[in-house]
Amino acid sequence: MHIEKRTLRNIFIGVFGCIILYWILHETARVKATFDVIFGIVSPFALGAAFAFILNVPMRAIEKLYKKIKKDGLRRAAAVLTTLFALLLVLTLVFWLLIPQVIETFQSLIPKLNVFVTQIESKISAFLKTNPQLMEWLKDTGFEKLNIGDLVQKSVSLLGTSVSAILSGALSAIGNISGALVDIVIGIVFAIYCLFQKETLARQGRKLIYAYFPERFCDNTVRILRLTNSTFSNFLSGQCVEVVILGCMFAISMAIFGMPYIPLVSVLVAVTAFIPVVGAWVGCVLGTFLILVANPLQAVWFVVMFLVLQQIENNLIYPRVVGTSIGLSGMWVLVAVAVGGELMGVVGMLLFIPLTSVCYQLLGDAVEEKIREKNCDPLG
Repeated sequence: MHIEKRTLRNIFIGVFGCIILYWILHETARVKATFDVIFGIVSPFALGAAFAFILNVPMRAIEKLYKKIKKDGLRRAAAVLTTLFALLLVLTLVFWLLIPQVIETFQSLIPKLNVFVTQIESKISAFLKTNPQLMEWLKDTGFEKLNIGDLVQKSVSLLGTSVSAILSGALSAIGNISGALVDIVIGIVFAIYCLFQKETLARQGRKLIYAYFPERFCDNTVRILRLTNSTFSNFLSGQCVEVVILGCMFAISMAIFGMPYIPLVSVLVAVTAFIPVVGAWVGCVLGTFLILVANPLQAVWFVVMFLVLQQIENNLIYPRVVGTSIGLSGMWVLVAVAVGGELMGVVGMLLFIPLTSVCYQLLGDAVEEKIREKNCDPLG
């Protein structure tokens, strides 16, 4: 009996898959250890590839500015160096704005926090004195020995203990980051190599898949990769522009209303806005807390200002700057953020928006092709 090569190949793949499945199910500890070793080897290069992909977005625009440089290698080197210098300049500017402001904020918050706690304590006591019915109810429920001062002091003590625990945890984590620093350095060096040789790497990748896979599969793979590259690049560039606009809007609005901590709060809102949908609200909570201690009334106006600017950003800026670049409606953006956050946390929120856009476009193309094959009009 003659067996075709294709049948033999399928049998071999099936048997090999069963062996791998059996190994995964019955040797969980060894599988985990193996994957940990593989992840440790691959992670710096995956990190470098991610760095290269992100840096390639501004580098393409910068390289177009150097079109008068005729030599390709020299133009590429100038573009890479300019991109790295621009990134370093942005990071330096952010830290230059944040670090002095954070130090100044904590130095001014400590005395203001004590005054704030005392004011809250006196207001609660005054409120209870002017509402004897509430005080009687508290006595009936077993709180006749309620001491507001002790309660507030215990709350502050608990907050201080939590902060101390967080700081001690952070300090202990700092002592264990040498491996991560090595991975980051290797990733940055690998990213620079990728930026210099991106066309060569792309050609080699195409040759590799066309050599070992069917042509139609390769054509579809290249098309999907190009669509993915375009969508992710548009998302990154649009997100950066949107964040800068939002930070400037907050800085200008806070300056108009004379609010404190303008550099710190505006940078916080801008940085947290990198997380779609929910990020800006984190910045709002942090900014409100800082302003609340300094001036409770201005904290209320800050929340009102935030809600107004959020409406402008959600309805005018984000759809035009980011939404049109990836072709997703607000509903699907919300779904992508929810699913990505549940699966991979903050990183998933960022990855799943462009990934959902790619799947959305591919599904739309597949649906249109099926409708053309059936020669029907579903809307008629």
